[in-house]
Amino acid sequence: MPKLSVIVPFYNVRQYAPDTLRSLHLNARSDFEFVLVDDHSKDETPALLERAAEELSDVAQVRYIRHEKNGGLATARNTGLDAARGEYLTFLDGDDWLAPGYYAELVAAIDELGCDFVRTDHVQATARARTVHRVPHGRRRYVMNPREAILPADRTTSVDYAYAWAGVYHRRLLEKGLLHFTDGLRTAEDRPWIWKLHREAESFAVVSLLGVFYRRGVASSLTQIGDVRQLDFIRAFDQVIEETAADPDADRLLPKAVRTYCAIIAHHLSDESKWEPAVARQLRSMSAAAIQRMPQDALGDVLDTMDLRRSSRLRRLRRRITTAKAAA
Repeated sequence: MPKLSVIVPFYNVRQYAPDTLRSLHLNARSDFEFVLVDDHSKDETPALLERAAEELSDVAQVRYIRHEKNGGLATARNTGLDAARGEYLTFLDGDDWLAPGYYAELVAAIDELGCDFVRTDHVQATARARTVHRVPHGRRRYVMNPREAILPADRTTSVDYAYAWAGVYHRRLLEKGLLHFTDGLRTAEDRPWIWKLHREAESFAVVSLLGVFYRRGVASSLTQIGDVRQLDFIRAFDQVIEETAADPDADRLLPKAVRTYCAIIAHHLSDESKWEPAVARQLRSMSAAAIQRMPQDALGDVLDTMDLRRSSRLRRLRRRITTAKAAA
């Protein structure tokens, strides 16, 4: 069994993949496994991966898998999870990169702490700028129950730091069904995933370890494209609400889930200029319907305590549905 499996999906990242692959080489060990998943790229990415898989196999265990059709990031990660054999598992996106020796330190940290998963800080790279982003959790190298890190509802917490690649996960989580993503989600795939992890895993810790460089502003990234695929955030957060509502601690946890959902809706509505006109209309309609589906008591409390700019925008959407129902 490899000590660590690294699952790396790629899709049309010819410009950035060489940096990613070079950084994997600088992190290679004979007991590390790199699972490279090409999600049916249409550029030269597959040729790059074929060459890289051969070169990396001299210093690590490598598996190269190519999808026959594009399925999105969540599906590609699931393919990697199904193939991975490691005691520990982690992720890397095909346009990001690593500091040399980072994975050795990451494995040493989870070995020492003995918990289900460990979360790490990361560096955001936008053009030439570098910014450190830290896990919003104060205690470091202290093992605790992940459920206790979901709240408070009115502050940024660990479930808001939803980067799957910012950490490492014990194989027992995979065997419990906690590491797979909702198949087919094109965006916000990390949100139901991180909530399930924090609700159902037994132990976690945060370490002050920097090693992942997260590339922002990539033109092909869904965060930069206002097309219909971005609307999958609604399906993702509907899942968060539904699963949290079924939790024994639903009364405590739902206000946090509703507040986060509302904040994301307000964020997307505030940036309507990036959306194609037809998609912007669909965004407003789907967001209004989502607000009606939320637990209304929790929603009322959120709107009463959220800042005026965002709450006003959300209240207008809420009235829109109420007025339409009354007219009907």
